[in-house]
Amino acid sequence: MLGARGSGAEDRTFAAQFNSSARGAQLARRLAVRRLEEWGHPPTSDLSCTVALLIAELAANAVRHGRVPGREFHLRLSFEARPCLIRIEVSDASPDRPPTSPPEPAPDDESGRGLLLVDVLASRWGATPRVPIGKTVWAEVALAFEP
Repeated sequence: MLGARGSGAEDRTFAAQFNSSARGAQLARRLAVRRLEEWGHPPTSDLSCTVALLIAELAANAVRHGRVPGREFHLRLSFEARPCLIRIEVSDASPDRPPTSPPEPAPDDESGRGLLLVDVLASRWGATPRVPIGKTVWAEVALAFEP
């Protein structure tokens, strides 16, 4: 289920698959926060909190909108030392693409603000088709300093 490479100041990667459920989305967020802590970013740091929120939104969207019965979603978290960047990728089996910009929910809507939050928190984000099936929604967070 888990994979990682690297240590020290070099590039690092964490990847895992999760059940397409609320519990799977919660576990994805928790394991990513734990991995960031191993990489030197404590759970209470701004970076860890930002990444946790982004993963929570992207994983929840994968579960809610991208769920295909019998299929899991995949999380990939990577740290690039140069240019000091965290990249989050959440892949699901649904071929439906998310909007390219956040929708404008009505003030009384109870949902529909997830991609707006992603747009505000991420340095940039987008979606790409996934071979052989599905899509990957990604978000990047540029670090203001090098760890």
